[in-house]
Amino acid sequence: MDLVSFLEQKPLFYDVIDYERMPRVYARIAHDFTLPQIIHVVGTNGKGSTGRFLAQMLLSCGHRVGHYTSPHILCFNERIWIDGEDADDALLQKNHLALHALLTSEEASALSYFEYTTLLAMLIFSKRCDYVVLEAGLGGEYDATNVFPKRLSIITPIGYDHQAFLGESIEAIATTKLNSITNDCILAQQDEACVYPLALLRTQALKKQLIVADTYLSDAKKNEIKNYCLRKNYPSFLEDNCITAYSALTFLGYDIDMDLMDGPFLKGRYQQFFPNVHLDVGHNPLAAHALVKAVGKKKVILVYNSYADKEYAEIFGILKPIIASIEVIDIQSSRAVQSECLYKVADTLGLSITAFQSLKDDKEYLVFGSFSVVEAFLKGYRER
Repeated sequence: MDLVSFLEQKPLFYDVIDYERMPRVYARIAHDFTLPQIIHVVGTNGKGSTGRFLAQMLLSCGHRVGHYTSPHILCFNERIWIDGEDADDALLQKNHLALHALLTSEEASALSYFEYTTLLAMLIFSKRCDYVVLEAGLGGEYDATNVFPKRLSIITPIGYDHQAFLGESIEAIATTKLNSITNDCILAQQDEACVYPLALLRTQALKKQLIVADTYLSDAKKNEIKNYCLRKNYPSFLEDNCITAYSALTFLGYDIDMDLMDGPFLKGRYQQFFPNVHLDVGHNPLAAHALVKAVGKKKVILVYNSYADKEYAEIFGILKPIIASIEVIDIQSSRAVQSECLYKVADTLGLSITAFQSLKDDKEYLVFGSFSVVEAFLKGYRER
């Protein structure tokens, strides 16, 4: 069976996760993998952009580099990036067949969508790459990506998200994510103060280094990164993520001229799609706070939708200072919130809300709410 058909049989979301399955399956087939040096990226926000910055930096140093990220927006190939390009269909299919040859039929059937694609990515990266930047899914300690030995962990900003799986408090969420650390660690700037002492406790228990990205680089290097981000018109949160990535690069023993960083960036990370349209795949309060800073004093039309289990009421409240009006875009998901709930919250906050129809050239738009929102917008644009 081809990869696309095989993955279509697997659900993308699970109410209950078997945390023992991935370690058990990988332990049995680990001898068939020749692993590169792995940099594990864990956190709530900024994992994708921090990882892509680092992958491009390592590529600029002359290394062969893989970057695994999730989810994708339009095409599965986006998840598996090698030396500056998304994996092509032929490479994916070849390694899908090779992975099936390693697994029993029961294992192949039982593995979740994310578990299977994680093994597929690592099989592709095996023997091909010097470094792999490996992005965790929703967790850390029990995440499918955590079965692989790592050279370094990067912890990006931690906030509230996926509480049903990770815990109801920041301390619980942070502990689950920080327990993925098994070696030295780069810690990004955090909004939640409790993350710092928890990270220090974890690394001290392991007798490993904790490096705080804010203080690791010289002022000259941070200014170089700042100027690079200004030239690229990146908002401050992407500048922070670039500093985190460069801290990891420095720890690994490399240095580059930032002017060499000219590769394609990840879609949907405050991406300017049109002069008057930005796309962002963020979907939680932490991302909303970052976007308020990025947009500044302007007012934008928020093209939005949400899953029912997300904090859409809190997000509307955070974004209110920059919202001219809200336009709800349809998303194809059984998890989508009822539109009546969005309208009720918007009315309570005094925000104008209607259904999204089309773009107007004289208005500014922010497409935000989830990967599904950006996917729906891009598919609609492509179909027109």
